[in-house]
Amino acid sequence: MNIVVVSAGLSVPSSTRLLADRLGEATARRLAQDGTAAQVRVVELRDLAKDIANNLVTGFPGPALGDAIDAVTRADALIAVTPIFSASYSGLFKSFFDVIDQDALTGKPVLIAATGGSPRHSLALEHAVRPLFSYLRAVVVPTAVYAASEDWGNAGDGTGGGALADRMDRAAGELAALLGSRPASSGHGGFGRHDGHGEHGVDGGDGGQGGIDGGVGGQAGRGGPDGEDAGFGDDVIPFEEQLAALRRD
Repeated sequence: MNIVVVSAGLSVPSSTRLLADRLGEATARRLAQDGTAAQVRVVELRDLAKDIANNLVTGFPGPALGDAIDAVTRADALIAVTPIFSASYSGLFKSFFDVIDQDALTGKPVLIAATGGSPRHSLALEHAVRPLFSYLRAVVVPTAVYAASEDWGNAGDGTGGGALADRMDRAAGELAALLGSRPASSGHGGFGRHDGHGEHGVDGGDGGQGGIDGGVGGQAGRGGPDGEDAGFGDDVIPFEEQLAALRRD
């Protein structure tokens, strides 16, 4: 299994990179317990910041960014970690996924995580990061991992037990279980379109299964340009008759 960890930490050392490393190790460990060997590669967006900006204005990635995009696209699973700025993901984190093909993450298992200075920003994972990957049709594991400064504890590395270590282990187990139930991929996920998380509402849906599509289809069936609603047409009084009735009054 090829697992790619994307870290959007800006500082050196970075707590975001630290969390990314711990999640990669935890996932590889859980896969090893099931007899599956995993290779973990970390993509550090800090080193690609200029390439990402150039890609946004030119439309073409440089060699380093192209290699990172290719690694993410071909990975069997993705671990995405961002610092929380102004109650959302960082601009660098969002810009990286903006330059990736919109279908590249379709069906790909993704573990999301974030760091911040205060526990009060933990909900950014649910109202910002998870919707981003749902829009990209990735399969996001249920447990998201948030680490505030105080969560690292005395050891400073999240390995000393406690709530953060437990949450990392649970999220890694969910990602490993998801990988165990799916074949290894070599391109755009290979798992088919992921339905059931509101994609139809965003993209207009496939084949009329979504609520919006059903509603539109129902309206079309009741009438419209083809005049299928004969009963409604029978009740319409021609304008000339209405005008004549007014003149008689």
